[in-house]
Amino acid sequence: MRVVFAGTPDVAVPALRAILASEHDVVAVLTRPDAPAGRGRKLLPNPVAEVAAEAGIEVLKPERARDADFLTRLEQIAPDCAPVVAYGGLIPKAALDVPKHGWINLHFSLLPAWRGAAPVQHAIMAGDDITGACTFQIEEGLDTGPVYGRLTEAIRPTDTSGDLLARLADAGAKLLVATLDGIEAGRLVAEPQPADGVSMAPKLTVEDARVDWAAPAMRVDRVVRACTPAPGAWTTFREERLKLRPVRLDPSGHELAPGLIDVGRDGVRVGTGSHPVLLGEVQPQGKRVMPASDWARGVRIVLGERLE
Repeated sequence: MRVVFAGTPDVAVPALRAILASEHDVVAVLTRPDAPAGRGRKLLPNPVAEVAAEAGIEVLKPERARDADFLTRLEQIAPDCAPVVAYGGLIPKAALDVPKHGWINLHFSLLPAWRGAAPVQHAIMAGDDITGACTFQIEEGLDTGPVYGRLTEAIRPTDTSGDLLARLADAGAKLLVATLDGIEAGRLVAEPQPADGVSMAPKLTVEDARVDWAAPAMRVDRVVRACTPAPGAWTTFREERLKLRPVRLDPSGHELAPGLIDVGRDGVRVGTGSHPVLLGEVQPQGKRVMPASDWARGVRIVLGERLE
C-alpha cells in the first residue's frame, strides 16, 4: 500500500523503520514542525523527520493537520492508508476521509484502558501488572476507534516509563506492519472496543510529578518510575527543586517520618507514609545528575532535615 506515516518523537522511529523495511511504500511523512532544542535553542527537526530525510521521503510539517495547504497535498498524494505513532496533533475529519483505509494508530495500552497521551505512565503509576499495545482505526473521538490487533507486555517491578515504552515501541512496530499487511490482504476486520474498562491517561504535568512523601512507599516508587524520564519526578530541599531518579524500597525495617532524610553507610533514606525508600540518583537544581550519597555529602545534611 501507499502510506503516509504520521509520527514525531523517538518512540515512533521503530515503527517508521519497520514500515520502510516492509513491502509498503512510504510516500510521505507527516510530523510536527521543527522545535527549539539544545543550549542554543536552535530549530531542529524531530527524530521522525530526520529518519524520513535520510530515506529521501517527502516530509510534511504543517502547524496543524487542518491547514489547507496540507489537506491539498494529502489529497494529491492520495495514500491508501496512514499509520500513526505519537504524532502529537489532532487529525481532522477532512484528513481522516482521504486515505481509502483510513488512519491506523499504534497506541501503547490495551484499549479501552488508558485512552490519552500518557498511557504508559498512567499504567505504571496505577500499579498495573500487564499492559500492551493496540492498532485501531482513528475516528473523531479520543482513542475510541475499533481495534485491529493487540499485544500484551508485562510491567516489570523496576520499569520506568522509558524502559516500558521502548519495549512497546519495538513490539508495536511489528504489530503495526502486520496490521497494514492484514488490511491490504482484506483479512483483518476492526472490532469495536468494549464499553467497560474505559480509563483515561491525560498528559502528566510537572505538578503530577511532584513526590508526596506522605504517600505509601509503593506509591512513591511508582510515581518516580512513571515520571522517568519525562516529565521527571521531583521534590524540594532547602526550597530548591531536586529531581529524582528511581528509588528502591528499603528492606531494613527503619522507621522515618514522611520526608525525613537519614544518611547512612548503605545509602540515603527518606521517610514515606509507610516505610522509607532509598534514593538512587538525584539532580540538584542547575547541577548534574549524581548518586544520592554524593549529593548528601555535598550539601551536609543536618539532622532533622527533610524533603518537602
